[in-house]
Amino acid sequence: MKLHDLCTKFQHLILFLIEIILYAACLATFFLMFAIDNPEIIVLSRTAAVTLSTFAIMLILLTLMYGKYDIGHRKWGQVALSVSITVIITDLVTYLELSIMKTNEANNPTFRLENIGILFLVFIIQILLVCLLSYAGEAFYFWINPKEKCLIITSDETDARRVAMALSSFEKKYEVEDITSYTDPGLESKMVAADTVVLYELPVDERTKIVDFCYKNLKNIYFNPHIADILEQNSRSVIVDDISLFSTRYHMITFEERLVKRFMDTFISLVALIITSPIILISAICIKKQDGGSVFFRQKRATVHGKVFEIIKFRTMHENVENFSSTEGDERITKVGRILRKYRIDELPQFVNILKGDMSLVGPRPEMLENVEDYEKDLPEFRYRLRMKAGLTGYAQIYGKYNTSSRDKLMLDLMYIENYSLLRDAQLLFQTVLVLFKAEDSTEAFRTEKK
Repeated sequence: MKLHDLCTKFQHLILFLIEIILYAACLATFFLMFAIDNPEIIVLSRTAAVTLSTFAIMLILLTLMYGKYDIGHRKWGQVALSVSITVIITDLVTYLELSIMKTNEANNPTFRLENIGILFLVFIIQILLVCLLSYAGEAFYFWINPKEKCLIITSDETDARRVAMALSSFEKKYEVEDITSYTDPGLESKMVAADTVVLYELPVDERTKIVDFCYKNLKNIYFNPHIADILEQNSRSVIVDDISLFSTRYHMITFEERLVKRFMDTFISLVALIITSPIILISAICIKKQDGGSVFFRQKRATVHGKVFEIIKFRTMHENVENFSSTEGDERITKVGRILRKYRIDELPQFVNILKGDMSLVGPRPEMLENVEDYEKDLPEFRYRLRMKAGLTGYAQIYGKYNTSSRDKLMLDLMYIENYSLLRDAQLLFQTVLVLFKAEDSTEAFRTEKK
């Protein structure tokens, strides 16, 4: 049997072994480096047991928050970023725990941090290991798996270009072979020739026919969800007499969940305002110094049940300009404003909105009232987003972009609403850190004045 065929047969096992090697190497780096000053952490001792347990538990929990080593499903850079953040936070918690463990009569009578130079050296080595093994894993995956030949089926040419652009961003995985309409008389032969069929914005009955055909012919299928698909995610199968059904219930956040969510909002917002106060102060000074105008920008936004509130942000545009969503190369945005927008610093004052109860930390994106009215003309169900309090972060803010279509924003927000849990809120808060590393994408402006 050829090496390629053998690797193809055992590719999942090989990728799993690479993942194990990656995490084991990161763990070994931390313990071997800190063993220089603390030899007890690599021998049988209470300190070693507690430190190892802390590292392992944090690594598992943070992997659940930031995502695993899912090579082939995400680009190696995205995998490397999420794993690096996971490992670095694990290092910091374990480092703090080790410093506390060393505070005793035999070692340090008073608390002091262990060698911080070693900690930074551990970071560097681990990041290099993560990047190397993430790149190697992706290289192996695409050596085994050729590009998927994709056929895009849509009902609109503009949608087709958007989908093709999205697929081309992961060029190692997807290759767009053809774009066609669901009314194409030669559609079936084109689907047979493709590896993957991508459906976007098709009538439900047409989509069902195409999905049935693809399932019959063993084709990979991607399709954008309708509201019914999102509801189905939380449904349970029931059998009434001899009839098989899916049961879904209208989802409402419970009173207990609201209490916990409000406590989280208040506590985390207070801590965040204290920690980011130097950044807030510097930003305010820079805005004022640039043109002498007001530091803050206030705008009416819609939140739960359509209630209107004034959102507070740092001003990023010149004063007294027309109010509409920013566009590509927008001249209304100041030099300071571009930096604030790029790194989401302009949104820090919204912690005040959260303390007041206007917003939550996690929830549907608060839209401009003008945009809500425009979106609802073409998409009346856009108002479904208002079933929960608007949030500083959420699915749309993390996975979407500034210029994500109104329909896709709606689907992202409904996914959050219908799959709500306090654990998911915690996960989204952790994942918000990743947004800072994709600043260009997440703040990409509309190419036209209105969406």
